[in-house]
Amino acid sequence: MSRKANALVKQGRHSVGVARQYCDQLGKRANCQALVSLTLARRGVPVCVGLRLFLPQDWAEDAVRRARAGMPEAIPGRPKWQIALDEIDRIRAAGARFGAVLADAEYGKVADFRQTLSKQDLTWVVGILPVQTVYPADAVIAPAPVRPTGRRPKHPVSSARSRSAQAVVADLPDASWRTLSWRRGTKRDLTADFATLRVRVADGPRIARNRRLPGAAAWLVCEHRASGGRNYYLSNAPEDASLESLAALIKGRWVCEQMHQQIKEELGLDHFEGRSWRGLHHHAFLTMIAFAFLQHLRLGRKNHHQPGAAARSFPDTGAPRARGQPPRLRPALSALPPARPLPPRAMKMAE
Repeated sequence: MSRKANALVKQGRHSVGVARQYCDQLGKRANCQALVSLTLARRGVPVCVGLRLFLPQDWAEDAVRRARAGMPEAIPGRPKWQIALDEIDRIRAAGARFGAVLADAEYGKVADFRQTLSKQDLTWVVGILPVQTVYPADAVIAPAPVRPTGRRPKHPVSSARSRSAQAVVADLPDASWRTLSWRRGTKRDLTADFATLRVRVADGPRIARNRRLPGAAAWLVCEHRASGGRNYYLSNAPEDASLESLAALIKGRWVCEQMHQQIKEELGLDHFEGRSWRGLHHHAFLTMIAFAFLQHLRLGRKNHHQPGAAARSFPDTGAPRARGQPPRLRPALSALPPARPLPPRAMKMAE
């Protein structure tokens, strides 16, 4: 499962939820609406199962604008990460099952988001900011030493100092990096250098100066691209998880990113010109259905060629018939194309 915020560029201030905020489509702050999306993906096949509007604070607190846009009074203003957690609870209650939750740094930087997923026994791989602080894996929490004079220490202390993820990765030896290829591009295999390190995330109890003690153990993963850029990730995958499995989960978001691009450019998610709450979600829901139907056509139905699997039919009302003659039937849908072969495995070692 992957979650992401989709930005829809808008002008004016009357469209529901519109505000000046970060727009991933433009790569900067702009006037837009933000939809929190939830995507299920398996074997390179994504399906969008949720699109919910994020409500900025000025909209959440403005009763006049909410009423003008037709917003239900029961819907409060929630941060994006809380909307994502509520959507995960919704689809799990509906019976959906998935292996891991993938999210970008907009969600991965929130300690409550990561900790809530861990409490629900869900495996997660999330992007983080380079300034995210971590402790060594062997760091322990101990009571602060008692001073001979002065005030008694109030907070416990860690046996090691916290450092930023960027600083920790910069000190890794060259032997810690491995080159992996995750898929075939238009001209060649796409590769990057990956390094992993076991750490304790600085998301434990708060202490003085707004610092945090060591929290749960996690994997710190860094991806170094050929362009020179570096991306940082955290994961609560088991301690014996391999580098290949972690990199495969990280790159599993690629098909979801492609899906978001397709529903915008090919199915018109960002073409909605209304202003109401109901109209926006109705339009978003139709694009989700359209994309799911196109995936159905692409993959075909498994029972299409099985005996006895007749297509559902409707009466053909277009042609005249004699009295007493039973109506002729027409198929509800045209024949679906056969399933396409599945793509190869998403991860292999680069030679």
